[in-house]
Amino acid sequence: MLYNEVMIRYGELSTKGKNKKAFINRLAQNVKAALHDFEEIKVHADRDRMHLILNGADSDVVMERLTFIFGIQNFSPVMRLERDMEIVKKTAVEMVREQYSEGKTFKISTRRADHDFELDTNEMNQLLGGEVLKNIEGIKVQVKKPDINLRVEVRLNGIFLSCQTVQGAGGLPVGTSGKGMLMLSGGIDSPVAGYLAMKRGVEVEAVHFHSPPYTSPRALQKAKDLTAKIAAFSGTIQFIEVPFTEIQEEIKKSVPEGYLMTVTRRMMMRLTDKIREQRKGLAIFNGESLGQVASQTMHSMIAINDVTTTPVLRPVISMDKNEIIEIAKTIDTFELSIQPFEDCCTIFAPPSPKTKPDLDKAREYESRLDIEGLIERAMANLSVSKINVGQTLEEQQKEIYSDLL
Repeated sequence: MLYNEVMIRYGELSTKGKNKKAFINRLAQNVKAALHDFEEIKVHADRDRMHLILNGADSDVVMERLTFIFGIQNFSPVMRLERDMEIVKKTAVEMVREQYSEGKTFKISTRRADHDFELDTNEMNQLLGGEVLKNIEGIKVQVKKPDINLRVEVRLNGIFLSCQTVQGAGGLPVGTSGKGMLMLSGGIDSPVAGYLAMKRGVEVEAVHFHSPPYTSPRALQKAKDLTAKIAAFSGTIQFIEVPFTEIQEEIKKSVPEGYLMTVTRRMMMRLTDKIREQRKGLAIFNGESLGQVASQTMHSMIAINDVTTTPVLRPVISMDKNEIIEIAKTIDTFELSIQPFEDCCTIFAPPSPKTKPDLDKAREYESRLDIEGLIERAMANLSVSKINVGQTLEEQQKEIYSDLL
């Protein structure tokens, strides 16, 4: 059945007091962004619920998109009908039949906002319940904990029927906790870190370091495809491509092998912090998990964090690889992440990087570089693109634009 409305119920937003309106407005923006290709849909965000008027849009596709949006506790597809009881009876039977299988029970639950309607709640329950029993063979009534609960709301502007409740993603609407820069590689961990940050209301912008010709166009596209996957949770994400070839070549020439990774990460952190400052972000997020690789020891983190006073948040810091993989599979990034395209972190990776780099030595080796000039040239050539949920490669390419603000 193609429904004509969807009713959304809020999750944690119910506890936000005076800030509730701002949270609801942000959720409405995110819903509109997630449904960017459905211009016909009208979104009405009320204090207790949000209503989507579909105007002919495919309700199945719309509901699939809604399951990923943070801030939604659950939602129900709804049929809004004229106050014609013959139409209401026929539709009620169709909706229950769609959910019915052998052995299932049902009940009718009516609420009246219009108390002048010709039938009261008990009369509506009996009328529609009798119609279902008459037309669906084998179905039985169960008042307590039925398998199918057909909800009926009688309002001045129509009669509304729903009998499905679909669980949402929970969490907070993306953007209600501020903006952060996500250091997005092509691996398994960083998309998961972005997802977890977004679940707590953070608007993430993906920062990806690209080093052609050492990294291929396919590696860059892989990072954009991963961004499109996690954009499902907010509707859209800004993707910031950072040219990193010159910096990596200079590091390779000037820095001892054991400190290549440390100095490379320090330069990445510097650039990410510059981008954060330029784009008014509050924090940096990455996919580091303690002890997973040589650059993710506490000694390495101290040496890398030395270049910034900005909070560097690591949502997967305490997770082992299997836990991270499970989340990656759930959010559908795993298969993309394991595609064998080299990224900046692997192309010049030394065979034996320092696991306990000395901070003073890292600073000394880094001082051999023209840090300010390298950073300035990279910042002057950033490429920013807006990536929407479900966006194809062709559509992504159309969105690419230079952004020096």
